Amino acid sequence: MPSESRALLFDLDDTLYPTGRFIASGFAAVARHLGQVYNLDASVVQQTLTAASASARGRELQRCVRHFDLPATIVPQLVSIIRNHEPCLQLPRMSSAVLTVLRPKWKLAVVTNGTPEIQARKIAALGLAPLVDVVVYANEHGSGAGKPDRQPFLEALRRLNVTPPHAVFVGDDDYCDVFGAARVGMRTILAAAWNQRPTGRRVRADAVVVRLRDVPGVAEYLLHSRWRRERVA
Repeated sequence: MPSESRALLFDLDDTLYPTGRFIASGFAAVARHLGQVYNLDASVVQQTLTAASASARGRELQRCVRHFDLPATIVPQLVSIIRNHEPCLQLPRMSSAVLTVLRPKWKLAVVTNGTPEIQARKIAALGLAPLVDVVVYANEHGSGAGKPDRQPFLEALRRLNVTPPHAVFVGDDDYCDVFGAARVGMRTILAAAWNQRPTGRRVRADAVVVRLRDVPGVAEYLLHSRWRRERVA
């Protein structure tokens, strides 16, 4: 199969990097703000937010505000700080190495859910744009709900000029990523590098990898086996 006719598409969060690093970056921004405005020790604030993640996931800001006896009315402002801050992120070496290895042989794309402005800041902080051919912000296409809608996947393939049977999608979410890509005719790989492999239920993906470095070989096999079946048929 000629290399110019095939593509690998990746999810972003918890696929190419662990999302926890973005959350930690947001907590650091909140800690700096509270340190400046309320004369608190920023390092203690960040430790408080991090500790709250263990028992109050999703309500860390409320827990922090109560801990330091701050007005509850500032929580929306703190949420805005996390959403709008310039994240301090670094692409894991394995992700960078895998994309670098793939680039000469595959067309590459990132298709990511989430508020486009926030996701764009993540892409910039991670330095991903030079490593791939296309970045698609899924919520800008189709219904606006993002993956697993068909349109974000089809938009990425359109920009890459690759047909679904010659593409593989790699993501950590068995529904948004795997189901969404499969329903447009792509092969799928469930990436469990930062999330545990699902247990107790059937996995929809054609393959599961626990190390991102296994993606090139697995993707090669998936498309080669499909290509051979098509040739025989």
